[in-house]
Amino acid sequence: MKEHGVLRVGIIGAGWIAEKAAITLNGLQECECYAIASRQLEKAEAFAQKWNVKKAYGSYSELIADGDVDLVYVATPHSHHFDVTKEALMADKPCLVEKAFMANCRESREIIDLAHERKVFLAEAIWTRYQPAVDIINGLIGSGRIGIPRLVTATLGYSMGDKPRIMRPDLCGGALLDLGVYALNFVRMFFDADIVNMEGQCVKSKTGMDLTNAICLVLEDGMLCNLQSSAACVGDNIGVIAGTEGNLIVDNINNPQTITVNGPDRTYVETIHVPEQITGYEYQFLACRKALAEGLLEPREMPHEETLFIMQLMDSLRQKWSVVYPMD
Repeated sequence: MKEHGVLRVGIIGAGWIAEKAAITLNGLQECECYAIASRQLEKAEAFAQKWNVKKAYGSYSELIADGDVDLVYVATPHSHHFDVTKEALMADKPCLVEKAFMANCRESREIIDLAHERKVFLAEAIWTRYQPAVDIINGLIGSGRIGIPRLVTATLGYSMGDKPRIMRPDLCGGALLDLGVYALNFVRMFFDADIVNMEGQCVKSKTGMDLTNAICLVLEDGMLCNLQSSAACVGDNIGVIAGTEGNLIVDNINNPQTITVNGPDRTYVETIHVPEQITGYEYQFLACRKALAEGLLEPREMPHEETLFIMQLMDSLRQKWSVVYPMD
């Protein structure tokens, strides 16, 4: 980072997630959207012009080789995370990698082991893990406001049509890695007890990808979690944490804005609003900046072991459903 502490971010991939990242970085004083790389130079240059990015590269390798890039943000589809992240780590470049982290747990472990071996910072960009809502909800649970939590329900659904990244096995398609990952993280952000049983069902596309799925987890402490995700319908996207004395209703597990607290007999108590945000992505970039300044190799908000745990869960679910990617 520069002497005054500005984190210069280089974005790999120039799709809509990269655009959201650019909007976010342009709204931060502590970070800079410094470089963009696409496999097509024209696309990178158009992106750079639109979002006021200093450097545009027609290959990922050129961006990785730029000595002024402090953090590489990998914004390609999950299927294309492994090779570019490996290349960046081999060049000793800190990386923030979009969710789902990799195609499977095997790839994830190899990349994390490489980062540890080379002592290079590495983080998964599961943005909900870094947001203020996490501390707010954990505080409400810890204070006993809803009694003893017993049930979690969470749904995330978007009607995505026949987008290639959902339909194609070679792009790690399906709802699980794209959307179900948020539902699984919604549980793990607040309840880390061992999972003693996991069941799941899915409805597949003609290409063999899970379009809609349902997951049921039983935790060792007596908690039951019912989770749904779908790339085929418009979900309510609500998360509910129900306890013996009340419940918390989270308006959107993908980007919480309000947490409603209800008491016994579902009596309304209050609505808590999260702080005003740029896009919600800012917290992951700021967490990376803080971790790098402290010399850490992983962010506190999403440790590597937790990334591996979620990836292993998704591998197990896909195995149950016979949802297979070429890189498996």
